[in-house]
Amino acid sequence: MPVHTFTQPRGELVNLSIDAPALRDNLLGDPHVRTALVYLPEGYRRGHQRYPIFVDLASFSGSGLKRVAWAAFSESVPQRLDRLVAAGKMGPVIAVFPDCFTSLGGNQYVDSPVTGRWDSFLREALLPRVEAEFRVRPGRAGRAVYGKSSGGYGALVQGMRHADVWGAIACNSGDMGFDLVYRPDLPRALDVLARSGGTVAGFLDRIAGSAKLGGADFQALTMLAMAASYDPQPNEPLGIRLPVDPHTCELDEAAWQRWLAHDPLRMIDEQDCQTQLRSLFGLYLEVGSRDQYMLHYGARALVRKLRAARVEHVYEEFPDDHNNTDYRLDVSLPYLYTALERATPGTPIPEHLSPRTGF
Repeated sequence: MPVHTFTQPRGELVNLSIDAPALRDNLLGDPHVRTALVYLPEGYRRGHQRYPIFVDLASFSGSGLKRVAWAAFSESVPQRLDRLVAAGKMGPVIAVFPDCFTSLGGNQYVDSPVTGRWDSFLREALLPRVEAEFRVRPGRAGRAVYGKSSGGYGALVQGMRHADVWGAIACNSGDMGFDLVYRPDLPRALDVLARSGGTVAGFLDRIAGSAKLGGADFQALTMLAMAASYDPQPNEPLGIRLPVDPHTCELDEAAWQRWLAHDPLRMIDEQDCQTQLRSLFGLYLEVGSRDQYMLHYGARALVRKLRAARVEHVYEEFPDDHNNTDYRLDVSLPYLYTALERATPGTPIPEHLSPRTGF
């Protein structure tokens, strides 16, 4: 049985309310004023030190509000950070936990008229507000972003598209290899929609009136959220349409190509994405070797392309599946810290903290 953590966080949790123009007028009608919880390390109020920012992107169905919460036989992220700092594994950071939950159950952290411009939110609203409020290290050498699953996907895409903003990223079991991850769930999603008249609106109305969300309904909701993120259709009801024929489930090739344009396995073929990743101070990827969503195959294919493009990175597979893998933060968080420290001139790095990179 894992040991439960009874130690309370040693730092201070601050609640920010962020009015984000990038999220206004989304077709879901979700609020554009969002909460971000900021964890200030122990001793922050007593000194003048500037700290790196670590932005935590929650997985699908999650939120930054949950990342700081108590957990049985585990740790909140603030508790984990405290322990890693006390053990000398990394130095103190300002950790940021934005609430990016949507009415479709989650977020891929891309710009969409349906869910909102979440990619822009991170760079145009969240970071400027945090940097205006707290003592942070300036520039991208003071910023890291990480996450798991959808959050890992979001972090990886930030590195592929916005390395001018971020210094280091970590992707744990991020969505990639869409042909393996999403296509098998499309016929199942159609079967669920059929029980609600075959329409997106009918399905959403039905689950809105349900006492709880069952597994099949959640799976279908996930597919609708992916469609809203990767291929928004503003002229459709709620802007959502699956990339298949609703009667035969035959793939709409043009629509599927629009999904694949967001697949890291496709994106990495772009010269600009390779250039962006090469400019990072640290690129960390990991996945469980038994991931039930087959993400280990996508990760292996991506790593092969990274090596061919000579993009420095660290890649690890660990013997586990997709669930309950926050213990892996013991590896990725110190890696990110050390990558940023190496980017800060004049900062000595202990040998045991030096990140391992390679092709």
